[in-house]
Amino acid sequence: MKLVRFLMKCANETVTIELKNGTIIHGTITSVSPQMNTALRTVKMTQRGRDPISLDTINLRGSTIRYYILPDSLPLDTLLVDDAPKPKNKARKEVADRGAVRGGRGRGGPRGGRGGGGGFRGGRGRGGGGRGF
Repeated sequence: MKLVRFLMKCANETVTIELKNGTIIHGTITSVSPQMNTALRTVKMTQRGRDPISLDTINLRGSTIRYYILPDSLPLDTLLVDDAPKPKNKARKEVADRGAVRGGRGRGGPRGGRGGGGGFRGGRGRGGGGRGF
């Protein structure tokens, strides 16, 4: 299980988060995004060398977080159970076969063949040459 998936399950838990700049934030998790962006409520923020500040809510960018300090009472064994459904072999095979409608190999791009027009004036260039049109 990915760490972020575990953190997403920790909604309504009170945690302490240390940021990369040394700021310490203590609050209750309201949500965690897949990028580890974290929203907290009832927050106490202590910046390095300053007095603590109380805030109603705060949103933290995931890339600025150094680490989470979790409460000792957190039931890790139940939260770490991977309950995401895993794809079956049959479903994986169907996904793999989707692109193979016209062989799926070799040159030719999505519409097969080479050239044949398409662009400005059907791809026949500027002059009067071409297919006789």
